[in-house]
Amino acid sequence: MRRRLGHHRQHGKQGGVGGRGLLLKLLIAVFVVLLICTLSLLFSATITATNGSNAPSEINVEKLWESANSGGWRPSSSPRTDWPSPPKETRGYLRVRCNGGLNQQRSAICNAVLAARIMNATLVLPELDANSFWHDDSGFHGIYDVEHFIQSLRFDVRIVERIPEIRENGKTKKIKAFQLRPPRDAPISWYTTEALEKMKEHGAIYLTPFSHRLAEEIDNPEYQRLRCRVNYHALRFKPHIMKLSESIVDKLRSQGRFMAIHLRFEMDMLAFAGCFDIFSPAEQKILKKYRMENFAKKTLIYKERRAIGKCPLTPEEVGLLLRAMGFNNSTRMYLAAGELFGGEHFMKPFRALFPHLENHSSVDSSEELAANARGLIGSAVDYMVCLLADIFMPTYDGPSNFANNLLGHRLYYGFRTNIRPDRKGLAPVFTAREEGQTAGFEEAVRRVMLKTNFGGPHKRISPESFYTNSWPECFCQMETQNPDDKCPSENVMQILHSQLESVNMDSEIYNQSDSVVSLAER
Repeated sequence: MRRRLGHHRQHGKQGGVGGRGLLLKLLIAVFVVLLICTLSLLFSATITATNGSNAPSEINVEKLWESANSGGWRPSSSPRTDWPSPPKETRGYLRVRCNGGLNQQRSAICNAVLAARIMNATLVLPELDANSFWHDDSGFHGIYDVEHFIQSLRFDVRIVERIPEIRENGKTKKIKAFQLRPPRDAPISWYTTEALEKMKEHGAIYLTPFSHRLAEEIDNPEYQRLRCRVNYHALRFKPHIMKLSESIVDKLRSQGRFMAIHLRFEMDMLAFAGCFDIFSPAEQKILKKYRMENFAKKTLIYKERRAIGKCPLTPEEVGLLLRAMGFNNSTRMYLAAGELFGGEHFMKPFRALFPHLENHSSVDSSEELAANARGLIGSAVDYMVCLLADIFMPTYDGPSNFANNLLGHRLYYGFRTNIRPDRKGLAPVFTAREEGQTAGFEEAVRRVMLKTNFGGPHKRISPESFYTNSWPECFCQMETQNPDDKCPSENVMQILHSQLESVNMDSEIYNQSDSVVSLAER
């Protein structure tokens, strides 16, 4: 009996040890499972953060028809520090020739005003090049309201329509402007040294060509605000152009809201970008010939160019992008574009997706617009319609001055909605679709577009241009702790006006006293 009892005790002891071992094994197994699950979740979270797979992929289209959230900012280009009126005594006269298209010329005019201010010079009304791009001899007088331009900038620079003649030894003499070629993106120091030295020597200088001849990034907010005063206030198209534009906008608005698209798919841009492979052999030959004649020789590979976002979106890609975002086929669109390369072959898929398409010719068939549809007047009308549209979408905002200036103007005009396709981010999405991977296409497009800015205030990061985004220099806040961002006082114009009157009065007193001295000497 004892043996049995002892035997049972021993057996019980062994069973206890075995039970604890089993329990330990179970605990280890549970720990391993939990560890694996935790690592799996962490890995999944990392992938999600990288690919954005769990990010919201819906875009509120109705909200896009409204202006973007301003965050309490408002446009303001008035001076916020001491801003003396231009002195009556000038250091000389500044002439410039603005080359390129309408909007390249527009930026050049802004730079010319700033250059004149920097040098304390009198600006001669800028010349608009008629030969290099548009073959349009409208000139400044034919496009802009000259009287408004001069009057708007009276607190900043003195402007004359031509260099006046001077009388010397009883004879009338013309001042011949010394011609200079400014370096590209010249610093302020070039204007205060080399350019000013020649101006003092000759009485006038002529800067040509004058496209991108003053650095955009200047560490002086007041100088940047002057650029905004020129661009968004002083440069106003002539009344007949404004009336044409308003007429088109009114006709479009009579049927509801509309989107303006700058469909940049013209021969010059395609040749510049080096995006040839989607065209027929005959079309490629035309593009390559144009590139060879107009641009520097460079080896360009289509797949590489497209992958880094250097190729303009095709009309079909624009249509697919907008449909993926949630715009339906009832959306009304205004197309601002030149002659599309490839013609109807490329436009047909876009028309199938969005049949309600208009341009300035289809909305307004007036003789004036028909005669100038491809010149500066046609470009000016397109500019105004795109500025006033509910939504603006440039399909290629790389070196496009039209798109870049409009993006900046719409930002200043009240944070109006802009759709800016991320061509680099969209490239693999479109490529996958072309290879037959259509599942999840629209969701992938939305994920890319949700990372873009739709027109609200945002930090300017190179290579974004100042003319594309003048925030924060040309914006202010009523309530802020930062004095640099505070809106100027409401009587700022009265202050500037009194300063200008004081300068003019001092000048008159000086001239009168000078006359008295001259008489006494006689």
